[in-house]
Amino acid sequence: MKFNDDVFCGFPVLETHRLILRAISLKDVNEIFEIYSSEKAMKYFGKHPYKKIDEAEERIQSAITAFQKKEGLRWAITVKGSDKLTGTAGVWRLVKDHFRGEIGYELSPDHWQKGIMSEALNEILNFAFNKMNLHTIEANIDPENIASEKLLAKLGFEKEGHLKESFFFNNKFEDNAIYSLRKSKFLAGK
Repeated sequence: MKFNDDVFCGFPVLETHRLILRAISLKDVNEIFEIYSSEKAMKYFGKHPYKKIDEAEERIQSAITAFQKKEGLRWAITVKGSDKLTGTAGVWRLVKDHFRGEIGYELSPDHWQKGIMSEALNEILNFAFNKMNLHTIEANIDPENIASEKLLAKLGFEKEGHLKESFFFNNKFEDNAIYSLRKSKFLAGK
């Protein structure tokens, strides 16, 4: 068994019924800033909303660099017919020796409750398990983020733990809920 590093040869574009998932680029800076500067979108993110556009540029550069270093993939989520970024999602914190990675995602509040993230993540999970050859995908969320909890459950993730006061943000310690999905369970749900 081997992790498939070939996925980093050229950025993979994914397509679903309604969406195109493509590489994030600096042309997406205004949309990234719009999401990350939103109090609503950042409520459970564990970071303060962006105040300056260069923070969005740094976020984009971080995604580009992670791909170049073969450390992770983060897609721009776009609705077919428009190249405008509506959110991002990807696999990062790769532990290639153990065939494990973590998903992360965010979506513009204008696109919440439309099934967009579920559709995007389902395609990303399919790619991660079948093309990257991952065995387990983890997700770490704020336990109060009920929408994210429901999304993960819909995708087949199981809650594996609840860490009390595991990270420090806004001058207080916050909890963290850990979810995971194994390849066999994902494929069985197909």
